[in-house]
Amino acid sequence: MNLKKTTIGLFTLAMVLNFAGCGSKEKDNSSTEKITPVSSTSQESTNTTSKEKKDIVVFAAASLTDVLDELKTAYEKENYGVNLTFNFDSSGTLKTQIEEGADVDLFISAAQKQMNELDPKNEEYGGKVGIDSNSRVDLLENKVCLVVSEGNKNNIEKFEDLNTDKVKTIALGNEDVPVGQYSEEILKNLGIFDAVKPKVTLGSNVREVASWVSENTVDAGIIYATDAKAFNLQVVAEADDSMLDNKVIYPAAVLENSKNKEDAQKFLDFLKTDKASEIFEKAGFTPIK
Repeated sequence: MNLKKTTIGLFTLAMVLNFAGCGSKEKDNSSTEKITPVSSTSQESTNTTSKEKKDIVVFAAASLTDVLDELKTAYEKENYGVNLTFNFDSSGTLKTQIEEGADVDLFISAAQKQMNELDPKNEEYGGKVGIDSNSRVDLLENKVCLVVSEGNKNNIEKFEDLNTDKVKTIALGNEDVPVGQYSEEILKNLGIFDAVKPKVTLGSNVREVASWVSENTVDAGIIYATDAKAFNLQVVAEADDSMLDNKVIYPAAVLENSKNKEDAQKFLDFLKTDKASEIFEKAGFTPIK
């Protein structure tokens, strides 16, 4: 009787140990299955994602703000490793910053004057920092317009109206701003510059002038056609060849001391493509082929 009880007890113990062993194996197997090895492809992708993008610094005329922001999106989609960084202001201010040693890769001016002053091929060049003359291109053409806010409450129709009782306040770019220089040229060629001076308020760049007109701070302003479009302003007159000595051309060039000359040149080349031209034309610019 005792032998029979002992045999049953040993059998029961063996069964318990057997089930415990199976449970342990299943747990181990389950734990092992949760470990996912990292493939070499996944590791490469992680490394690529973690790499910092290369910054290409572009100094550009304020009138290019909207269109270059759009081109930035298009370009960076096709050039993942590049981050375009823009500094928008008047071309004169940007030129001064470049001469003072600002870290710049590409300069796009709203006039030839500021680019000429940085070009070593120009006899009057005297800057310490200059452009790579071989990279210089004429990129775009723009128009200079007389604008008013929508509704044109004073019924202004032409530049000559600035010298009448229709207009009490006028916004122009200052003498360091290309649009200001073009404005002065127009008014002098019309023979009314000195007469309208008391009505003039000067802006630091073309966007500031456009915003004053848009906000009805002034009765009228002289800006680029592209900014008139961007600010939904009414164009009442456009300067013709008799008012301007030269066309409104936007030159561009890579800086000689750029740390990223190859990448800056690549972006400049992109700005000459058909894809970029379509975006420029939509904004009101005329690409120069």
